[in-house]
Amino acid sequence: MNIKMICFGAMALSMVTGSALAAGQTGTSALDDPAKMQPFYTDSSMKTMVSKDAFVKAWKAMSPEDQTAMMTACADEAKNANAANTHPEFCSSVKENGGSK
Repeated sequence: MNIKMICFGAMALSMVTGSALAAGQTGTSALDDPAKMQPFYTDSSMKTMVSKDAFVKAWKAMSPEDQTAMMTACADEAKNANAANTHPEFCSSVKENGGSK
């Protein structure tokens, strides 16, 4: 009985730790990383988007890996559309201005 409890506890701990590590320190997706998102907004609260030209300039300044991560996160957000999705304006700008290479 004790071995079963120890194994169950170890398994539960590894699952919780794995989830915490997978989420990272900046959020669960590229869209939750303030350092990556800040160039696309005019204010620190990230409510007002920059102009189309500034958006394209900021998009082109990103690495291809970051661009891919952003496009993937926007695609995932579109697939799972609900009230919790907080980046519809940004994602539509990505698709319109940067996501169609």
